[in-house]
Amino acid sequence: QVQLVESGGGLVPPGGSLKLSCVVSGITFRSRHMAWFRQAPGKERELVATITATSSGKRYADSVKGRFTISRDNSKTTVYLQMTSLKPEDTAVYRCAAAKEGTILSSISDESRYIYWGQGTQVTVSS
Repeated sequence: QVQLVESGGGLVPPGGSLKLSCVVSGITFRSRHMAWFRQAPGKERELVATITATSSGKRYADSVKGRFTISRDNSKTTVYLQMTSLKPEDTAVYRCAAAKEGTILSSISDESRYIYWGQGTQVTVSS
């Protein structure tokens, strides 16, 4: 049974920080690229960050570059998203996702390559 379980969301004031975690089980974690997506009410889902299977490559949406950091620990089958300098516009449900094995690097930002998804964790940035 494949499971991706996010945690770490919550309510934080503007300028605050949160660290999201996503524990993965039931799939070969170390061979898959991983990503964080988010979706705010009334908006389309947005790719926030990606990380390659070996952590050799990381990409970020322009809206979070310099503020968010994606990382992974293959020994713990966990992917993280460290979020700093949070803004109200970062408010959304954040979901982690695992790509299909064999996904080539040029397709790492292609949402259709992500076949396993967590349920999401709510992040609310408000004073």
